[in-house]
Amino acid sequence: MAEAPYDLIIKGGTCLLPHPSDQGLNPRFIEQQVDIAIANGRIVKIKESINESAKQTIVANGLHVLPGVIDSQVHFREPGLTHKEDLESGTRAAILGGVTTIFEMPNTNPATTTVELFQDKLNRAKNRAHANYAFFIGAGHDNISEIGKLELMPHCSGVKIFMGSSTGSLLVEDDASLEKILGFGRRRVIVHSEDEMRLRERKHIAVDSADVHNHPVWRDVETAVSSTTRLLKIARKTGRKIHVLHVSTGEEMDILKDQKDIATVEVLPQHLTLYAPDCYDRLGTYAQQNPPIREKRHLDRIWKALLDGTVDVIGSDHAPHTREEKDRPYPSSPSGVPGVQTLVPIMLNHVHDGKLSLHRFVELVTTNPCRVFGVKNKGQLREGFDADVTIVDLKKNKTIDNSWIASKCGWTPFHGMKVTGWPTHTIVSGKLVMENDQVVLPSQGQPVNFEDTEG
Repeated sequence: MAEAPYDLIIKGGTCLLPHPSDQGLNPRFIEQQVDIAIANGRIVKIKESINESAKQTIVANGLHVLPGVIDSQVHFREPGLTHKEDLESGTRAAILGGVTTIFEMPNTNPATTTVELFQDKLNRAKNRAHANYAFFIGAGHDNISEIGKLELMPHCSGVKIFMGSSTGSLLVEDDASLEKILGFGRRRVIVHSEDEMRLRERKHIAVDSADVHNHPVWRDVETAVSSTTRLLKIARKTGRKIHVLHVSTGEEMDILKDQKDIATVEVLPQHLTLYAPDCYDRLGTYAQQNPPIREKRHLDRIWKALLDGTVDVIGSDHAPHTREEKDRPYPSSPSGVPGVQTLVPIMLNHVHDGKLSLHRFVELVTTNPCRVFGVKNKGQLREGFDADVTIVDLKKNKTIDNSWIASKCGWTPFHGMKVTGWPTHTIVSGKLVMENDQVVLPSQGQPVNFEDTEG
């Protein structure tokens, strides 16, 4: 008996395909009911009907077939902080949430700042990661002259700078060091933009009040605006493109909308869904993150920026802490919330509510991350591309529950939220790894390749 020519066929789904008139970057989409055949980790045929045999078939009638979702900002805490999360548990959460690829942050312990420490992360992920993976190299005062070389390592998603202190020891708070870092290398640099000097000056607000409602008062709008304004000035001076992470203020969006030639913009589901004081009333320190969740006027302005093209990418900033840590009195409670597993359901619910189109959401988590970071061969349902696929049911009603969360922390700020729209299948490197909330094939993640690296 002849062996089946394909490893997997997805039949009958409504597929978001790149528009045929858009052959360049950032294509628009068309929706077509077609079959997709996969072999050796690649999409090999997209056709109205494929009647040949396959080792495995997914019947996707009534479902939407999307390019594999990329979460370009996660903190999986390995090495050094694995009581909170590790590369296995974090990527398990990713595929359960329909995420096929993650880019992991360098503020581990030790921080990822050298060739050896970067390679250690790759070694740890191999044969353990359930999703595809890449890692950022951290920029600090001790590796400035090496950044230009470090960013070219295979499977490096880029350089990460913390202008304001958050979890971990990485910090570049002064303009002179920031200018030196932006002067080495050529790839887009991603930045946590908060003004460290202002944070230090104002920390007494948090300490004296011991009230998490004051988290956005301590880390106020000016803390963000001052930092981003400084960052843009230095980026212009050095000619270095930047990616501003988790923008949380309307004022920053007013600035960034006119800086698209040099600055791309990320927003989080948290800043599109939660707002103060409600989130702190309900969740207390479980809503605490950096930069903070702010008043509703900021949420409204961030939505406007998402719809008018100012925003390029949605990432989760998945940053778990244990309940024991979160239950500490503010401000000794750590900042950060888990998010990789809930990114797709939360945003599909916004699609259901008419806040944005499915096409715009998919662009923000597939084609745009590939454009911003120079990802090779991903982000589109196109023949010859990597077979990373997220299949969703736009009509499925579910309630997000802590019991569903695979992260070691075991909680989500969205516990109890009813949503419409849910990931049903996750396909990583051509293999079905998640079906109907169950991991069906573990450890299939592969390292990601980039255009501007040596990989």
